[in-house]
Amino acid sequence: MNQVTPPPVRTLPDAQTVTAVTHWTDTLFSFRVTRPQSLRFRSGEFVMIGLLDDKGKPLLRAYSIASPAWDDELEFYSIKVPDGPLTSRLQHIEVGAQIILRPKPVGTLVHDALLPGKRIWFLATGTGIAPFASLMREPETYEKYDEVIMMHTCRTVAELEYGRRLVASLKDDELIGEMVEGKLRYYPTTTREASAHMGRITDNLTSGKVFADLGIAPMDREHDRAMVCGSLAFNVDVKKVLEDFGLREGANSEPMEYVVEKAFVGDGV
Repeated sequence: MNQVTPPPVRTLPDAQTVTAVTHWTDTLFSFRVTRPQSLRFRSGEFVMIGLLDDKGKPLLRAYSIASPAWDDELEFYSIKVPDGPLTSRLQHIEVGAQIILRPKPVGTLVHDALLPGKRIWFLATGTGIAPFASLMREPETYEKYDEVIMMHTCRTVAELEYGRRLVASLKDDELIGEMVEGKLRYYPTTTREASAHMGRITDNLTSGKVFADLGIAPMDREHDRAMVCGSLAFNVDVKKVLEDFGLREGANSEPMEYVVEKAFVGDGV
């Protein structure tokens, strides 16, 4: 009797295994994967992740690592685009599935790219909160700054849930719970659905509303530092606002008062 040789099992290059998946809304989900032993990164950086396309070729996009540098696993936060080349597939992953992860972290949303200051602003729209989910869980953030302000804007209240739940959990975190207490200020806003705070980040900064609501002084170059992550249009608008306050854009090679992540995963992924 002739033996039939089974087809070879195709293993993804740089494969990591999915350990958890959470669907927050019909357009947003997060997932965790195993971490390569060799991967070292700074909280706030991003890596390339993806899946194989129909022809067996890697389909990769830049994703900020939402987990802190000390975590044993890696977390990512993503939108779902029905006809997106990657997310139309990625949104259907389940625990046990494999994804491609290229372990070469890069990015500008790192503490080394900023000059020393007293107050840091994390400014994000949508899934742009991902790098700040990492930085809000990073002890260095609270060692470097007296005050940490997380401004996050989405269309609806439901779209804020990932960030809201993360911030709420920090006070009970065994590693940084005590450090967060009294330092982290969370300012979520919506643009299409009524909520406690509404309006775009740019409008709330230029009008002074966020300063009044939090009972703090306006931004200035001496004390304030900022990190920005959102759509291209958002990044451009916020840069102007920050520069009107006197802040200058920095980089890993030349630290200044604010930095912008230019590799944000947009609506067409």
